[in-house]
Amino acid sequence: QVQLVESGGGLVQAGDSLRLSCAASGRTFTPHRVAWFRQAPGREREFVAAITWTVVNTYYADSVEGRFTISRDNVKNTVYLQMNSLKPEDTAVYYCAAGVFARTYYYEPRGYDYWGQGTQVTVSS
Repeated sequence: QVQLVESGGGLVQAGDSLRLSCAASGRTFTPHRVAWFRQAPGREREFVAAITWTVVNTYYADSVEGRFTISRDNVKNTVYLQMNSLKPEDTAVYYCAAGVFARTYYYEPRGYDYWGQGTQVTVSS
């Protein structure tokens, strides 16, 4: 089994930055891709960013393009989400997810096999 653990969330003011981490442990495997999703109260889970593993490609939601950066550290089995210029509308629980195969488009939650427990990000105005 694979475990994903997110960390780095918190309460910040608009314009501040945060870096989220997603550490993988358990059974060793090489994912096809790892992504960040977020879910605000009363809203559906939405795609934020994704990174492919073997050949690095990155993808971003329009709402975070230019502000957020996804990256990975192979040695530490960790994926990061650097979030700059945060806005109140970025407030949500952020989840990381790993997909073993590319079964769906990268922005579809159903294409991911393993999920973390989430970390809360709150941006005050």
